[in-house]
Amino acid sequence: MQDEKAFIDLLAKHQQIVFKVCRMYMDTPEDRSDLFQEIALQAWKSFGNFKGAALFSTWLYRVAINTALTFFKKGKRTANVELRVTLPEIAEEKSTIEEQMQAMYKAIGMLSHIDKALVMLYLEDYNYQDIGQMLGITANNVAVKMNRIKLKLKEQSQQYYQG
Repeated sequence: MQDEKAFIDLLAKHQQIVFKVCRMYMDTPEDRSDLFQEIALQAWKSFGNFKGAALFSTWLYRVAINTALTFFKKGKRTANVELRVTLPEIAEEKSTIEEQMQAMYKAIGMLSHIDKALVMLYLEDYNYQDIGQMLGITANNVAVKMNRIKLKLKEQSQQYYQG
């Protein structure tokens, strides 16, 4: 019972992490809700293995991202990653911050699953070493991938202006 209470308290305190992962990987509210439940279940199953060597938030990110990636591999859900609005269109229309955030998520949604995780953790101000530990890759690999992602997003932006 003590573990259950501790887990519920920690999950409630850090639920925004799970919401961000769900938002990053799923397009509809129903799919986000399903993924949230799956992440919560997997986190609970793994909670006995959490020894506190890392922060709970770091551990939860890793569980959430791994669960989201597995969710795709099992074919339980497919995310709609169609880019309906481009970032430059949003900027030209001087949209609200919420619309800009939605456009950002959609643009990131065009990335591969692992690249989405890298961007999300980068935007959360995790350093390359921490990101590497969460994703099971080296800090150098994170740096290389982030540079490639930045170039890819920049190229997409330039294509919009030239097209």
